[in-house]
Amino acid sequence: MSSRYLTLYKMIVLYMLKRCEVPLSKSQIYDFILEKEYTTFLTLQEVFAELVSSELIVEKTVVNRTFLEITAEGEETLKFFGDRINPAIKQQADEFLKANSLKFRNESSIVGDYSKTGDKEYTTHLVAIENGKSIIDIAIPVPTEEIAQAICDKWQKKNEEIYRYLIDELMM
Repeated sequence: MSSRYLTLYKMIVLYMLKRCEVPLSKSQIYDFILEKEYTTFLTLQEVFAELVSSELIVEKTVVNRTFLEITAEGEETLKFFGDRINPAIKQQADEFLKANSLKFRNESSIVGDYSKTGDKEYTTHLVAIENGKSIIDIAIPVPTEEIAQAICDKWQKKNEEIYRYLIDELMM
């Protein structure tokens, strides 16, 4: 792979991270770049690895999901090399980010996951993040994977109600 193309893909990733109001996950960036067929999955993995190793982005894991954030060095690099991104690609990225902004906000601030923790036990991990800080972090052991999955699904849909209920009950 030509280093010119790798540089372009790195700039697209940095551009997307800079333009989005919330941290993006790798899969969200994959969705855009692979959908547009700019490059392959393996090349993108190489791009992410190089961006992390050169400290242009940082990875933050929240409940088994990895989110990416641009660093000050990444922003500086984007200033110098961002003009290498074709304006049409920038426009497509902006449209993608705008069309998915609510989805991205929810995916980065409300996270529910589960893991097997015993022979017949799973633990759900439910997190709500606001302004980069965890405002609620709950772990619940359950007997089956189906229950764990159902809890995670309901967390995505009812997190505000659950949070409000907890606050109301604890403040009484």
